[in-house]
Amino acid sequence: MRCLVILLALCSPLFAASQPNIVIFYLDDMGWAQPGVYGGKLAPTPNMDRIAADGVRFTNGYSSGCVCSPGRVGLMTGRYQARTGHDANSTREGRELLLSEKTMAQHLKPGGYTTSIVGKWHLGDTAPEFMPLARGFDFAMGTVGNLGEGKGPSFYRGSELLKELEGAPVTSPVYAKEACGFIDANKEKPFFLYLSFNAVHSPIVASPHWLEKFKNLDKRQQGYAALIGEADEAIGTVMTKLRDLKLEENTLLFVISDNGGASKEAEQMGLRGSKWFVWEGGIRVTWMAQWKSTIPGNRVVNDPVIQLDVLPTALAAANVVAASAAKDSAKAETTLDGVNLLPLLKGETDKLAPRELYFRFGVQHAVRQGDWKLVKASKDMEPLLVNLTTDPGEQIDLSAENPAKKAELTALFDKWNASMQPPRWEDQRWNGDLNRKADKKPKKGKKGKKGKKKAK
Repeated sequence: MRCLVILLALCSPLFAASQPNIVIFYLDDMGWAQPGVYGGKLAPTPNMDRIAADGVRFTNGYSSGCVCSPGRVGLMTGRYQARTGHDANSTREGRELLLSEKTMAQHLKPGGYTTSIVGKWHLGDTAPEFMPLARGFDFAMGTVGNLGEGKGPSFYRGSELLKELEGAPVTSPVYAKEACGFIDANKEKPFFLYLSFNAVHSPIVASPHWLEKFKNLDKRQQGYAALIGEADEAIGTVMTKLRDLKLEENTLLFVISDNGGASKEAEQMGLRGSKWFVWEGGIRVTWMAQWKSTIPGNRVVNDPVIQLDVLPTALAAANVVAASAAKDSAKAETTLDGVNLLPLLKGETDKLAPRELYFRFGVQHAVRQGDWKLVKASKDMEPLLVNLTTDPGEQIDLSAENPAKKAELTALFDKWNASMQPPRWEDQRWNGDLNRKADKKPKKGKKGKKGKKKAK
């Protein structure tokens, strides 16, 4: 009888001793180089830096979206958001993540995972079927979108929409506490935790003791530095919980931002543009991974990766087959656009297979192939061809010298775009004027004042 019980346990999908926990720390609007390990100087980030030291840091990590909601579609589905025309933020009815799309939680649950989202959702809140509990999450709390956005309730817990959340608008410590509670309650079985911060998106708010740490900075920098520091502390709180429960060794975790920096305080290290643009400053992001029992640490990888790769990597680590898409959708499919990064993370290969990465935001678009990038960052702009190795600031148009390469990338984008759905709606604020401040070229060899001050 005892042997039969053991055999049944081994055959059960809930017996998951070899399956890693999966944790995603998803920062909001954080500049590519904000963490100290990327060169950031404004605020110390010891907890993010430790993850880099114990794992892999990517220097060419991307989000598929240059604004919040599209990037989250890519992360949660492993598919380009352009497949469903989700090019801009979800702000009203008809702009939700389509029900035919499957989230990471919906993929992992059949494999025995308990799933949670703590923090910002931003994939639709107009009806219960678009909220996290209906999209595969067992535990859910946070903000439906950005803090203070819209006229309705800003927060949710389970299936209930709430007007207030104790502690808000400072949410990072609230989310850390909720995440630790989820981990405590599910420590005996594999879990998926998606900790989606409001930081460092506006409003620029932080706890008084964090503001005090940066009192030497001007008011705007003080608030922004404190916001970064408090988010990093929240990551540290969750990491401490994992360590205390002896779970860190078997936890695959990622640290990624949803898009590039939005604030003028964001540390971009010379990248052109910002959030709202397909310049590097809008799409290149902090990108780290750690799995201490499996991935050799303290490594820097230059191969381009994208947040679409997180889902196939997590499924491979969990030994879970992608869930089928909705049967009632004429366009239902399970095609994942990302790739499994485990061979690269484990050091079993030095390079990923060649591929192109595509970006679209309304009338803006870009495609990266190796060191080359074709970029069109406004409605009337002639696409530029740049080499990101020699020109990471995207200042030198090489179209005239390399017409064949420009034609090749143009054809690749046109073919890809034809296989996508046209934008279901556009954000016209960011798809017109080429001369917007956020679109200006970076100054060579100079750092803003924010780069010269260090926190005491």
